[in-house]
Amino acid sequence: MILGLMTSAATSVFAQASTPAEAEQTSTFKIYGRVNLSVERQTNAGLSKSVLQDNSSRIGFKGQESLGGGANVGFILEHGLNADTGSQARPTFWGRQSELYLGHKDYGKLRFGVYGSEAYYATADYVGMHNHDTGTSADALYAYTDYSREGNKIGYQSPSLGGVVVHASTSLHEQSGAVNSYANDLAANYVHGSWHLGLGGRKVGDAKQVAARVLYMTGPYALGGYVQRDSNGMGAGLGSRTTARLAGMYVLDAMEFHLSVGYAGDYSNVDKSKANQATIGVNYNLSKRSKVYGFVTRIAAGDNTTYVSDSKAIALGIRHNF
Repeated sequence: MILGLMTSAATSVFAQASTPAEAEQTSTFKIYGRVNLSVERQTNAGLSKSVLQDNSSRIGFKGQESLGGGANVGFILEHGLNADTGSQARPTFWGRQSELYLGHKDYGKLRFGVYGSEAYYATADYVGMHNHDTGTSADALYAYTDYSREGNKIGYQSPSLGGVVVHASTSLHEQSGAVNSYANDLAANYVHGSWHLGLGGRKVGDAKQVAARVLYMTGPYALGGYVQRDSNGMGAGLGSRTTARLAGMYVLDAMEFHLSVGYAGDYSNVDKSKANQATIGVNYNLSKRSKVYGFVTRIAAGDNTTYVSDSKAIALGIRHNF
């Protein structure tokens, strides 16, 4: 199904685009990124320490060329770094994103390379409003099924179809042996007025998950959440469980007040494996690109929870986008 969608989209793109001689070709290029650091007092397994915490800092390069007739080709290269030490945050230098795409305004976009889970962005990330689901206040309960950003991906993103945008991708099987290394994502986002709805499903080997998200925004208020059902999403042999999260935001001038509460039930094969997470945060926007923030976050886990342990953090931070 995924390859069929991509083949159809590619045919339409080249049928509609002008020839190179006829096209009015323009190109853009941008350097962008984010530096996000917080000073924290962290407690984990009864041990406390003071930490300078990186929160998913990165630098990226993106460019796009218009081919005429509504067609375009572009790229995104993004490097993750630990701004507290200057070290590389991922095993590969361009491990956050290394993407080439071919698109058309009427027929969507074909994507190739390394990029994140579309199912995750349509659900958990969408309601991670406080610190963009990074650092110690990130959602520790959502079953991503695979926390790496796999490469060798081929994907398709539809144009807006009455407010609905569909995403689909698969990673090619490039390793030897019988291990099933495919990662498949399918997601959809819908925006209508104040309502933002999303669905996402992901499968990696024997691990799989499906989730639904709702976010309602009106005036200074935003209230959203998701419900997820996963099987072996946090490790092989765990069985199935249900996870839910509720997040709210209130904006007062340059201030943002955030509250997020999450719950994960017992895995069917592991007693006492439930967990809870709560975060209270306050952000102050210094400008459109910079903010200072503070938060308190706490995770309470069952005795047999293998994917997360009891922890808490008190943090003061600053984030700058460029």
